[in-house]
Amino acid sequence: MSYDYDDQNIFAKILRGEIPNNTVLETDHTLAFRDLYPQAPTHVLVIPKGSYVSFDHFASEASEAEIVDYTRAIAEVCRMEGVSLTAGDGFRMISNAGADGVQEVPHLHVHILGGRPMGRMVAKAD
Repeated sequence: MSYDYDDQNIFAKILRGEIPNNTVLETDHTLAFRDLYPQAPTHVLVIPKGSYVSFDHFASEASEAEIVDYTRAIAEVCRMEGVSLTAGDGFRMISNAGADGVQEVPHLHVHILGGRPMGRMVAKAD
């Protein structure tokens, strides 16, 4: 997968204000909002405001300020949503990348899921 960023993806449109969202947290470099189709009682998407396709793209090219802000924003969302280990019983954080990772939107995002036991993460392939 190349790091060619498509500025017409749905998260880019959300960041430009073209599509509304249910914001949980916004910082200088990060936006967190509720998933439209939640898979758990807590299901929040956390995206950087920069044009990054995947976590490896972000980790290799983002500024230190972006990396710190994004990482701390994820921690704050977990705390706010009551799923952090200090505020609740834990969470699952998922980030898909590329075709094999079944990434649907080509903009880095993590899913914060919690509020119930998540079960096994992946099933063994046959």
